[in-house]
Amino acid sequence: MDGLSSVDRALDVLFHLHHEPEPCGVSAIGRALGLPKSTTHRLLQVLGRWSVVERDARGRYRPGLGLVALGLGALDREPIVAAARPVLEAEAESLGETAFLVGARAGSLVVLDKVEGKGFLRAAPQVGSTVPAHATAVGKLYLAYAPASISVDSQTRFTARTAVSEPALRLAIEQTRARGFGVNDEEWIDGLSVVAAPVLCGETLRGAIAVAAATGRMNQLGTRRIGERCIAAAQHVAANLKGGRR
Repeated sequence: MDGLSSVDRALDVLFHLHHEPEPCGVSAIGRALGLPKSTTHRLLQVLGRWSVVERDARGRYRPGLGLVALGLGALDREPIVAAARPVLEAEAESLGETAFLVGARAGSLVVLDKVEGKGFLRAAPQVGSTVPAHATAVGKLYLAYAPASISVDSQTRFTARTAVSEPALRLAIEQTRARGFGVNDEEWIDGLSVVAAPVLCGETLRGAIAVAAATGRMNQLGTRRIGERCIAAAQHVAANLKGGRR
């Protein structure tokens, strides 16, 4: 293997383990990625030396704690994460529901931070996960305010409520602009509703603040009320960014 292909394959191994719910053996990883067992073993040995993969008691591989250090280091260098963290904590504490920070990175919408509320629901997704643009409240915000910053594949129907037709998606974007916040009413995950507002610095969309709750709970709280709270929270984050000159 040359240097570049080795890096590619090592990253393939890492992302494969990231997406697998259980630890994997060398042979299973090699089969999944189309790699010889000897090559897979060498890659895992190198990754293990850096603690980005580790072995369980049965000798199978899983993501290692070295990835946690790398991930936290990357987040520490995200100014918007520092600016949003106290705001997310305050919203999650006040509402008892999960608050998210999401931003566009390399054409995808990525969860940059998350604070769980005290409610029964522990809302997906996790920090570092990507979310679809056409089926989420945050995605509609980006399509309304910064469509060039993300890639859109609007063909996947996640639930019966997912808007996959162009007219339906266009209407959702227009409604988002008119309200000033985005709404996802069970369009990505059955039983989950999300409201999100844009973090705007001037005319630049820096990210979005979102609150997620079980649909019944969101109806109880009131979508308009949560939308107004998200707008206020997003404005607070924008002010923090401006104050920190980030």
